[in-house]
Amino acid sequence: MDSILGILIALNRIIWHDSVLIILLGTGVIFTIWSGFCQYRALTHGVLVLRGTYDDPNHPGAINHFQALSAALSATVGLGNIGGVALAIALGGPGAIFWMWIVGLFGMAIKLTEVSLSMLYRNTEDPDNPHGGPMWVVSKGLSKLNPKLAPLGKLIGGFFCFTLLISTATGGNMFQAWNVGEITEEYFGIPSILTGITLAILVGMVIIGGIKRIGAVAGRLVPFMVSLYLIAGLFVLISNAGEIPSMLALIVRSAFIPQEMTGAFIGGTAGYAFLFGMKRALFSNEAGQGTSPIAHSAAKTDEPIREAMVAGLEPFIDTIVVCTFTALVILSTGVWNRAPEAQLDTLPTFSLIDSDSWVLETVTAPQRINDDWSEGDIVFIIVNADANPQSGNNSHRLEGRVVEMIDEDSLSSGLFILWDQLSSESRPTINETGIYATYIGATLTAKAFDSVIPGLGKWLITLAVWLFAISTMISWSYYGEQGVVFLFGDRMVLTYKFVYCALIIIATWGFIESDADLDNLTGVGTGVMLWANVPIMWLFVNQAMRSYHDYIHRLKAGQLKQSSM
Repeated sequence: MDSILGILIALNRIIWHDSVLIILLGTGVIFTIWSGFCQYRALTHGVLVLRGTYDDPNHPGAINHFQALSAALSATVGLGNIGGVALAIALGGPGAIFWMWIVGLFGMAIKLTEVSLSMLYRNTEDPDNPHGGPMWVVSKGLSKLNPKLAPLGKLIGGFFCFTLLISTATGGNMFQAWNVGEITEEYFGIPSILTGITLAILVGMVIIGGIKRIGAVAGRLVPFMVSLYLIAGLFVLISNAGEIPSMLALIVRSAFIPQEMTGAFIGGTAGYAFLFGMKRALFSNEAGQGTSPIAHSAAKTDEPIREAMVAGLEPFIDTIVVCTFTALVILSTGVWNRAPEAQLDTLPTFSLIDSDSWVLETVTAPQRINDDWSEGDIVFIIVNADANPQSGNNSHRLEGRVVEMIDEDSLSSGLFILWDQLSSESRPTINETGIYATYIGATLTAKAFDSVIPGLGKWLITLAVWLFAISTMISWSYYGEQGVVFLFGDRMVLTYKFVYCALIIIATWGFIESDADLDNLTGVGTGVMLWANVPIMWLFVNQAMRSYHDYIHRLKAGQLKQSSM
C-alpha cells in the first residue's frame, strides 16, 4: 500500500506542477477575453435556454437542456462541494477559497468553450442517443482537417478516454464512496464496507437504464439536494452572521499572505492556498477536464452554442455558490482551527529509527473532552521538525491511530495511540500537548454544522453526502461508459458497469486512511484529464469562438426562434 501511495505522490508532483495551474488559469482568462466575457451571456441567455425558451422536441438529442445541466451538475455538485472544500481549507487554509472563486469565474469560459466543441463535433448518427466529448472532437476534427490525420485523432481520442477512465474510477467513484462510508461509520457505527455494498446496489439500479434514466433521476435529485443543503447552510450562516465579514476578509488576505498556525491548522503559505484552491475547485466544477461535455452532448438542440451557454452556468452554481456556502460554514464555526479534544498527560519521546526517520513512543489515549475514543480513531498532534513548505513554518501534523492493546503493567486491555513515522533530519519536538481528532473531508463539514445545532451535521450532512455521492457516481458512470464505447464499442458496456459498481465496494474496504491519501488519489484522476483535454481545446478553440460569436450576432439580430410550446 505504501508503494502505491508513493507512486500517487510522485505523479501528483508532476501532474500538478505550478506551471500546469498557471496554464489552465491563463486558458480561462484568454477564453474570457476572446469571447467578450461570455460569463455574462451564460448568466442571462443561458438561464432563458435552461427555462425551455428555445426547446424543440424535434431537435436531435436524448434529454432536454435542464436534464443535461442536472446530469452534469450531479457530477460536479457532490462531495467536492462538501468534502473537497473541507480538504482545501484543511490543507491550504482559508486563502484556498479565493482561488476557488477565481477558478469558478474563469472556469465558466473554459466550460462554455469545451462544450461548444463537443456539440459541434458530437456524433448524432442515432439522434436519440448522441455521443460527444473531447474524444469525438479530436477524432472527427483532425479527420476533417486532413483525412490522413484520422488515425492520429483516434489515438489522441483513445488517450483521453484512458485518462477519463482513471478519473472515473478515482474522483468520480472511489472518492465519493469512501467519503460516504467514512461519515456513515463515524456517526452511526455502520461498517464502511456495508455502506459500499448498499451504494453499489443503488447506483447499479440507476446506471443500468442509461442516460435517459440518469437524466430523469438527476433532474429530480439535484434541485432537491442543492436546495436542502443551501437552506441548512443559510441557517448556520445566519447563526454566525457576525463572523461572515471577517471570514471573507480572511479568505482574501490569506490568498496572498501566509496564514499563521492557529488551533488545529498548522499554517499555510499563499502558494499552497493557490495550489489546493485550484485543485479542489477543478475537482469540484471539472472545468477543463472534458467530462461535462459528454453529458451536454446528449441534449436536444440544433444549436451547439445554445447548450454551451447552459454549461457555462455549472462553475457558477457549483463553485461560486455551493462551495462558498460550505467554506463560510466551516470558517465561521471555527472547526478548521478548533481546539484540542484531549491533552497528553506526559510528553512522550521521539526515537531515531534510521538516518532521518523518527517514531514517537506509544501513549495511553487520554480522556477525550465531551466524548470517548473508539478503536480505529485517527488523531494528530502538532510537532516541530524540519521546515514544512506547506505551512511556511516548522510545524507538522503527526498522525496516530487509537488501538486497543494490553497494558504490560496492569495486564488489562486499554486504548493506546500508535504514531506514524516522521521524516526529519533534525530531532522533532512536540509543539503542544493537545491531541486533535482528525476529521477528513465531509466529516469536517458535518462537525461545523454540529457546532451550531448538535446532531444537525449528523443527519443533514450524512443525508447530503449520500445524495451528492449517488448523483455524482451515476453521472460519472455515464462519462466512463462513453469512454468505453469510444474505445471498445457497446459490447463492453455491461462489463464496465459491473466493474464500476465493484470499485464502490473496494473504496470502502479501508484503502484510504487520511486526507492526504484522499487528495493524492483524486488529484491524479483530475490532473491526467487536464493534460489530455486542454491541448484538444487549444487545437480547435478557433472554431468554438467563431461559432460563439456567430450565435451572439444572430441573437442580437433577433434571428433565433423561440419555442412556441
